[in-house]
Amino acid sequence: MDAPDTGTFATGETLSGPGTQPGDEYLGTVDINGETVIVVGNPNAWANDLAGSSFTGFVAAADPGTYDPVNPVNNFPKDNVTSASFTVCFAAGTLIATPDGETKVEALKIGDLITCEDGRAVPVKWIGRQTVHKIFTPAERFVPVRVSAGALGNGQPHCDLVLTADHALILDGLAINASALVNGTTIAYEPIDSLPDRVTYYHIETENHDVILANGAPAETYVDYIARRAFDNHAEYLALYGEENPIREMPLPRVSAARLVPPAIRARLVDRSAA
Repeated sequence: MDAPDTGTFATGETLSGPGTQPGDEYLGTVDINGETVIVVGNPNAWANDLAGSSFTGFVAAADPGTYDPVNPVNNFPKDNVTSASFTVCFAAGTLIATPDGETKVEALKIGDLITCEDGRAVPVKWIGRQTVHKIFTPAERFVPVRVSAGALGNGQPHCDLVLTADHALILDGLAINASALVNGTTIAYEPIDSLPDRVTYYHIETENHDVILANGAPAETYVDYIARRAFDNHAEYLALYGEENPIREMPLPRVSAARLVPPAIRARLVDRSAA
């Protein structure tokens, strides 16, 4: 601990108190439904589920960065957290096609019209927002994929597109996760050292599972095989709609592994990377 008399500490330090209180490692803070809370516990206690990676620890609902060394047993009201999942979204700055031109994903609002690949204009039902932290997230989940301009062919995307690894792009009638398209050159993982400690991603929900245009490339909207509770602003969704509304996935085969990408698509990506 930096200063036991004031109770300040830094990420990665071990907290210990008098008596038999075991030391817990301060893992940092996490955003849950818009509230910043402290997490302490075992940083190696990772789990995996269908929604992605999760961590196990204790969430302390108190101001981040403070700790009472005098009474460490009852210093925080604690909740055991076992399913803070990470999800699939667009990076801030992604340009989403609308009838009035392109708009940054973080600037979209509920009710705004966005343009689907087939030309339809559909309203935004909700924008899920999720902040992820290096300290909580395995690198393969934290690090997004950068799709370079033109990497998909036909000028798509028109500028570099950054999205999480499990977010699908639509190619030749297939929903292909970005991670399955990685070729190490024109489609590659971002260097983890280039990323800040906290990254916020955005996912667009419409009434149905649609194909929209992100930086000019066809990409999926939200589908609820990933729980909405994983988003920072889940409480907003519940306040608006009162209950979780299911979304049927569009009838497109999903490709989640590179070995399953059809040879024709793989060859096209190779050709583009060599161009």
